[in-house]
Amino acid sequence: SRLLLAARGWGRLDAMSRYSTEQRGRPNSPDYRLYFKNADGKYISPFHDIPLFAGSKEDKEIPAKRSKTTGSEVLFNMIVEVPRWTNAKMEIATEEPLNPIKHDIKKGKLRYVANIFPHKGYIWNYGALPQTWEDPNHTDNITGCCGDNDPIDVCEIGSKIRSSGEIVQVKVLGVLALVDEGETDWKIIAISADDPEAQKIHGKYFYIDDVKKHKPGYLEATVDWFQLYKVPDGKPENHFAFNGEFKDKAFAVETIKSTHEHWKALLHKKVDGGTIKCTNVLVSGSPFCCSEEDARSIVQSVSIF
Repeated sequence: SRLLLAARGWGRLDAMSRYSTEQRGRPNSPDYRLYFKNADGKYISPFHDIPLFAGSKEDKEIPAKRSKTTGSEVLFNMIVEVPRWTNAKMEIATEEPLNPIKHDIKKGKLRYVANIFPHKGYIWNYGALPQTWEDPNHTDNITGCCGDNDPIDVCEIGSKIRSSGEIVQVKVLGVLALVDEGETDWKIIAISADDPEAQKIHGKYFYIDDVKKHKPGYLEATVDWFQLYKVPDGKPENHFAFNGEFKDKAFAVETIKSTHEHWKALLHKKVDGGTIKCTNVLVSGSPFCCSEEDARSIVQSVSIF
């Protein structure tokens, strides 16, 4: 049953039915880790082994050669890190083997975002697109800043509250160019393909205009949130390229494709990834590919309590 699957760590029965999660350590502690498995029960890296493009042959073609579409729309896989309305800063551990989700720590303390009035915590389901990387050695031609060394971020604006570790197939709507402490930090705006409101957002090019129409005030709140969320920690306001204007779907998709190419270079050792861990199980031709047994050993070396 759906409840039994959820209890075992399986989320949604579409995209998530191909993946499950396994918890290690205690929630709300520095030891907490959420590892990922595919449908075959193999431990995998969500950063590297879950395809960027949602497709029917995901597990056999990494990167996928065919993409799932809804109408003329290409869908992307999103890894949910932070559910809407929560405050804990959960993130993919890019510097750990198999890249589990963990609680971010700064100066020895677990990180939580402040409530930015009138909001509670994150105002979207927040996460990342797998198989993307914002290269810190690459200066963006538009923003003039280097990447932030992470997968590209996603703000999913659908009506459902998702779970950390859930894989959601999303439709890209646009992008916001945040400049965070001198680094380019793209924020993709997307909506789950199965969300009731997804079909209302159907403009040929300017999906962002449809968001303004069907979710009035949401984009303005998004700009305010990103501008102010570090101020309670004593930091200055963030800034944006394009004066805080959202770029359209086509621009967003090109940005995603660019970060996907940077990820490919990273996984095939064509660039120096520094402390980024590229351990993977499924990426064909990658020198960082490990065996199923090695992946299992990595997870089992982490305390379950």
